[in-house]
Amino acid sequence: MIRITPSRRAFVVFNYTFLTLLSLAMLLPFLHIMAGSFSSGPAITQGRVGILPVEFTLGNFQAVLGDPKIWRSFWVTIMITFVGTSVNLIATALMSYGLSKPDLKGRSFIILLVLFTMIFPAPMIPGYLLVKELGLLNSIWALVVPGAISAFNMIIMISFFRGIPEGLVESARIDGAGEYYTLWRIVLPLSLPSLSTIGLFYAVAHWNSYMPALMYIRNQDLFPLQVLLRRLLVDSDEQMLIRVNTAVQSVEGIKMASIMVATIPILLVYPFIQRHFVKGAMLGSIKG
Repeated sequence: MIRITPSRRAFVVFNYTFLTLLSLAMLLPFLHIMAGSFSSGPAITQGRVGILPVEFTLGNFQAVLGDPKIWRSFWVTIMITFVGTSVNLIATALMSYGLSKPDLKGRSFIILLVLFTMIFPAPMIPGYLLVKELGLLNSIWALVVPGAISAFNMIIMISFFRGIPEGLVESARIDGAGEYYTLWRIVLPLSLPSLSTIGLFYAVAHWNSYMPALMYIRNQDLFPLQVLLRRLLVDSDEQMLIRVNTAVQSVEGIKMASIMVATIPILLVYPFIQRHFVKGAMLGSIKG
């Protein structure tokens, strides 16, 4: 039986206490927003809402979900997230697989160039001019193509690919399989944990993307949810009441409901890939 020293016990108590307080600091604001989204206008304006709803109502969500602009932006965001994540995973997997081969000529130089973009990202104005010259303005591709590969995610993927036994790849080559067949039929099926982890990173980034849409999109019909949410939050009360066409006494509940509408979908995805996410993050961190 391992004996726990007093100093070790004090460290464990401090660690658990600190992490609990940190978790509460992040969780309580979310619970307050969620409670406010289900509370009446007077309860919110009077400051009676804590972490539980007061005078429970679904009127805030009815006002938000009754707005056609919300639904249009919601579907635009879903499309950007789905298309963008698919492009990200394909591009990252292809580049990482090639760079995971030690015999690739110029491998170190290419990795250095990719890492350079992570340390020194492209300035805003050159990035805008590039997107404009490519004819991508006012299209969802402006939110997908410039960030097709993340240097950080690519490094994780390279580390995972290098951990796959070389014997599997050699056996496939002996059987006559080419590089693409080996990648799609052998390497990627073994990389599902890593792909799930990176896919979640990409999906969350696309779902929460704000600045690229603000820079590259002028057509209001193509505004993603985060841009519309920002406009919603900075609207005056009078503008809000006119836009949602409702007679609630406070618009704060509507704003809180809008935040929940933008937050809940991405939270619902995590439980389904949690097992792969944890496993992928651990494997990507220890294999090299």
